[in-house]
Amino acid sequence: MVELISAFGDLAPINDSQEALVIIAASVGERDSRELVMRNVKPVEYEETPRPLVVICNNFAAGDVILPHHHRRSQLVYGASGTMMVETQHGRWVVPPDRAVWIPAGIVHNLAMIGSVTTMTIWIEPNAITGLPEDCQVVAVSSLMRSLLSAAIDVEPEYEINGRDGALMALLLHELKTLAPLGLSLHFPKHERLAERCREFLRQPNPHATIESWSEALNMSRRTFTRLFRHETGQSFAMWRQQACLFAALPRLAAGEAVTEIALDLGYESPAAFATMFKRLQGIAPTQYFQRLRQGRESSQSLN
Repeated sequence: MVELISAFGDLAPINDSQEALVIIAASVGERDSRELVMRNVKPVEYEETPRPLVVICNNFAAGDVILPHHHRRSQLVYGASGTMMVETQHGRWVVPPDRAVWIPAGIVHNLAMIGSVTTMTIWIEPNAITGLPEDCQVVAVSSLMRSLLSAAIDVEPEYEINGRDGALMALLLHELKTLAPLGLSLHFPKHERLAERCREFLRQPNPHATIESWSEALNMSRRTFTRLFRHETGQSFAMWRQQACLFAALPRLAAGEAVTEIALDLGYESPAAFATMFKRLQGIAPTQYFQRLRQGRESSQSLN
């Protein structure tokens, strides 16, 4: 049995009592004929590896939470399976299966695992690449990037830079700039009272919440509230409200809950009303969303 270890105690958590459990896995040899070798390693051991990129594979159990922490290196965390929720003081991001989240160096964040999650993570030296986002983003992952990641987790951390492994890592670095951002972010205001109101809404989403009720609760005029909300979040109140309801629904859809149950729990008048909102934001019906993601993932696995 593999022993779980405290992984983030040396990575400047918000307080010293906050720890997380993580298993670091590295694949050796042919993936279809040899088992993964599990290693109990603190991620901090990779922080100072004298290479621009290091790629590791992590396995998490359903419900695992990595409490607030930050890293010296930037990360691209690809969810090969399962759904992740990432949160910072400025927002929340849902990472469905077969998608990735970009986390720049130094940003304090936490992660929650919805279902069993396998991740492949690229750890990137801050000066190794320029032009990438300064904030967290959920991104699509191409078939080429998936293949590169699957190969890179077989590479030793101190690979030969001028050899085959170095060329593989260099191509990974180039591909980082091609990743397309997805609309799976929910920004929090910096305004303290408004931010708290937003977090309360996420705990109990209501698609029928109104500008009037929020502005009254915050003792603001409607005009002041709408201007402040757009300035702080970059979205109208109506769009943010819909996105928040979507965020509440995605983890439940990933867990296999019925669309009807989710829609009614969130306060929609009918599953059709919920499906209309979902399709408007994601371009696909909720019943098809994770089905397509699973099919895509199964197809990519069959190629490995």
